Amino acid sequence: MTRPRRDPDLVRAYVVTGGVLRPSRDVGLVTLLVAQDVPGQGLAPEQRRVLGVCSRHGALSIAEIAAHLDLPPSVVTILAAALMDSGHLAVPTPVADVPDIDVLKEVLRGLRQLV
Repeated sequence: MTRPRRDPDLVRAYVVTGGVLRPSRDVGLVTLLVAQDVPGQGLAPEQRRVLGVCSRHGALSIAEIAAHLDLPPSVVTILAAALMDSGHLAVPTPVADVPDIDVLKEVLRGLRQLV
């Protein structure tokens, strides 16, 4: 009697994510990520690979990172979410969403008046 073969990629994905089954945050396939200037000590090898790709190529989506590393997007999503939690990756803020400096100064003045 022969045993059914297990899918090696399924086992590998489980190992690569450290047994994590779901990302810790909502990250879509088109979410752009950029590497932050944070030391990578203590990261798992696959996390270092994700961080390295983002460092070399700038802002990349989850789908692009998965393609570069030949990993399933679901695995990259879990790894990227963990790297975002640790401060190694971030979602870039569009320039249009950055408030004007004069608005920030007004907010600061208002806050100082409250104290």
